[in-house]
Amino acid sequence: MDYAFLTGTVLVAGVVFAVVAQWRDWRPPIIVAVVVGVAVRVLLLFTAAHDSWQPVDFMESFKPAGEAVLNGQDPVLASEGGWHFLPTIPYVYGILLWLGIPWEYAGRLVTVVADIALIPLVAKLAGGPKASLRALQYALNPLALLVACIHGQVEPVALVFGVAAFVVARGPGSPERPGIRTEVVARVRRGVTAYGWRTAAYRVLGPGGLLRRALTAGPTDRADLKRAGLAGLLMGLALCAKSWPIWLIPGMLLLLPHLRARVAALFVTGLVPLFFLVTLPIFAGTSLQQIPEVIKTIQDIRPIVGEWTWTAWLTGGDWALRPDLAKFGTNLIYACVVGVILLWRRADPIDMTTAILLIFMVVTPRLGAQYLLWFMPFLVARPTRFAWPAIVGVSAWAAYGYLYMTQFDVDTWWGLHADWSRASIVLLPVLLVAMPWGRRGPAGVTAPAVPAEKPPVASAV
Repeated sequence: MDYAFLTGTVLVAGVVFAVVAQWRDWRPPIIVAVVVGVAVRVLLLFTAAHDSWQPVDFMESFKPAGEAVLNGQDPVLASEGGWHFLPTIPYVYGILLWLGIPWEYAGRLVTVVADIALIPLVAKLAGGPKASLRALQYALNPLALLVACIHGQVEPVALVFGVAAFVVARGPGSPERPGIRTEVVARVRRGVTAYGWRTAAYRVLGPGGLLRRALTAGPTDRADLKRAGLAGLLMGLALCAKSWPIWLIPGMLLLLPHLRARVAALFVTGLVPLFFLVTLPIFAGTSLQQIPEVIKTIQDIRPIVGEWTWTAWLTGGDWALRPDLAKFGTNLIYACVVGVILLWRRADPIDMTTAILLIFMVVTPRLGAQYLLWFMPFLVARPTRFAWPAIVGVSAWAAYGYLYMTQFDVDTWWGLHADWSRASIVLLPVLLVAMPWGRRGPAGVTAPAVPAEKPPVASAV
């Protein structure tokens, strides 16, 4: 990588500025945070596009997908399985290539624009008097800069729609919603206590009961349904970018006010990916007979492990096709996510989502550095006591891979990779303690959203 020193200097300066901003409690206008974010991203976009080193998947997976759309071909099948998602983003790639924009710029414009849009969305997600501070801190987030500007990975696109879905679901000026223990559950328990199971069931399921009222539209519910539909549309677009935003759906649903709104949002969320799938023959030149093959290719993810934490120690720090480790790790993810949902069932849905994404990073058997961006907007918006050690830790680990390891030939790179991947194990306790442990109760009852105004001295290093 030709511009490693310049890029590293920008990243370190951004971290220092963000930490000082929190220490001094700076609250600049949102427009200032956006301007800073644009300036930094444009600089890194320009240097990355002119660099002699380009990420392998950026050139051999993303570019062929865009070229396939430009040529009227299915990006999943034409790129020989290099693109494992719906063709939504390749459509944009194809348009930019059709406009004559060089790929080194076109491929990164998609992610940089999305990451810039995330800056004010993080402020909206945070809310309160420190919203602009959170926007500034995300504008300078080193991992976001690496993923969006250097790698050109599509995580910012999935995140911009996912975070926007959260903002819409919560609504303007809406109070923080309760967790899974909703008003219906509370009323059922009161009914059981006062009248017994039979009477309580009638109050819920009978004519005029809670369930019937929840599923029957009223004049005051129309705005809620519109909000739910828009939130579902945005979350569906997030799923069209990548499949992992499925972990964001529970939090979005819990931010909505009632059962009918949640059903509507879930329906629209599933409808959007289905639309892009069934319209493949129109927009991507896919024949009807090829659609099952497209679905199979999208679902077919090779069990490559060895990049991250515990699997790296079992493979010697090298990539390996280990279905046994991948299956065990996947089941471990499911079990841990269920445990997190139970522990944070009464928490603010944003905190529950942060906990889900962090526990995923702790137990996952496979990971690319870009995965670590999943939790960043949520953790920056509602930081915990150990948020900054987690942010700096994962950013430093990723920067070593992006900036330092790319200075060497392939053989040297593999030697460094073995140590780099195994060294990620030290981040597990940092990610664990960064989870919102103090905010597992009802919103507003436990610790406030920003418990620590001044980060520890070590986090600024």
